Amino acid sequence: MSWRKDQRRAERGYHHGNLKEALLQAALDLIGQKGPAGFTFADAARMAGVSPAAPYRHFRDRDELIASIAQRGFEQFESVLTQAWDDGRPDTVSAFERVGKAYLAFAREEPAFYSAMFESGLPVDSNPTLMAASERAFAIIRAAAERLAALAPPGQPRPPAMMMALHIWAMSHGVASLFGRGDAARRKLPMSPEELLEAEVLIYLRGLGFPTDRKPGPPPLDEKPAGPWGKPK
Repeated sequence: MSWRKDQRRAERGYHHGNLKEALLQAALDLIGQKGPAGFTFADAARMAGVSPAAPYRHFRDRDELIASIAQRGFEQFESVLTQAWDDGRPDTVSAFERVGKAYLAFAREEPAFYSAMFESGLPVDSNPTLMAASERAFAIIRAAAERLAALAPPGQPRPPAMMMALHIWAMSHGVASLFGRGDAARRKLPMSPEELLEAEVLIYLRGLGFPTDRKPGPPPLDEKPAGPWGKPK
């Protein structure tokens, strides 16, 4: 295909408002294939079927292109976590369990977005829009941790909600990155990633003094202390 044909296709995409979306999709596909560091700005242009100069109409450079993908990823991530949390209904522990499963599901089902969000090496704090999207997603985990911290057993010091949110986020992220993304080279587990995360959080909460024994039967009122992956006591 000649350069002139490439140029005409780029111009058509630009005038129809499709160039930006084509570049974002091309970069997302490349991230899925090669990782966020495995392609150039020119590679994204080539995959989108436009000239090497065309991407500069919408993005300053490759980092800005990846940041836009990461922002979209965080926006989708926020939506997924919000739906899973459902404002803590029907009870804190059940909702908290759903958040953990949703975290792992997003990493498994949207690996390219997840990679752009957490593995691109971009300084999030240098991009206010990206930072805001990231903070909104983390706010769901913090809200869940605040509700959980409020269920601390009588006589036990109530742990700071931010500390709990960061610890639980780190555990979720570790399981998702190491075992929950369907990577062919990942270490095989004798359990599912969801079961691994559940066990980690149970051990963590037990160390904070939360009762974590599972009890059969219908769950009592939400105000009772409980571990997030079992039922309230």
